[in-house]
Amino acid sequence: MKKTIILALAFVCSVSGWAQTKQVVPVKAATVVKSVQPYKKAVAAKTTSIAPVFKNTKDSASYALGYRIAQSLKGQGLQDVNFEFFKKGMNAGVASKGAIPDSLLDICIKNYQDKMSTEKIAVNRAAGAAFLAENAKRPGVVRLTNGLQYEVMVAGTDTTKPTLKNTVRCHYHGTLITGEVFDSSVQRGEPISFPLNGVIKGWQEALQLMTVGSKWKLFIPSELAYGERSAGPVIGPGSTLIFEVELLGVQ
Repeated sequence: MKKTIILALAFVCSVSGWAQTKQVVPVKAATVVKSVQPYKKAVAAKTTSIAPVFKNTKDSASYALGYRIAQSLKGQGLQDVNFEFFKKGMNAGVASKGAIPDSLLDICIKNYQDKMSTEKIAVNRAAGAAFLAENAKRPGVVRLTNGLQYEVMVAGTDTTKPTLKNTVRCHYHGTLITGEVFDSSVQRGEPISFPLNGVIKGWQEALQLMTVGSKWKLFIPSELAYGERSAGPVIGPGSTLIFEVELLGVQ
């Protein structure tokens, strides 16, 4: 079952997950008795010192739950929903009186997800194709027959090149064609090592052409990246990706 189907549980899970991360340390019974009263006073002071945002705590919590669910929908690209029917569905779910059989709920969600995904793929691919067509005209950009483009930023002095059997050590900075960053070892300040045969095809091909010490800028069409799949909260299906990659070592 996809996570869109359990949106209502997401908030509960986050709360229970928080509770589970708290370590329970065994203590003597006397210690427990002595420690309970100060704790209860502290909790009471904390809860009474915070006024509800709206008329009362119920209204505030209801708003917060709605906001969190909307954030979850938006994060999955499903913010374009009919909120009139969304509200009807919420009311029906609370009353356990659904207009749609429970067995069909998942199908309704999947049909909408598929429709949204198809539309997003078409938009992202068109934007990527237009970007790559213009980018290929820039001086210094090399275009390979499979659509991969690269630009040499720093030429390495070492002659060592990796193969798919090697593990490589790299620094990288990844963005969408809009400039939005989705991942960066540079920002984390720590390079990463990985088997070359375990990454996207665009990386596999480009790094086998690079020598140690090189730094290239890669322009990777979706077919050589994640295809029609999303990857994380930023990379949508059909996305063209841009990486600045520095090859630091080969094992």
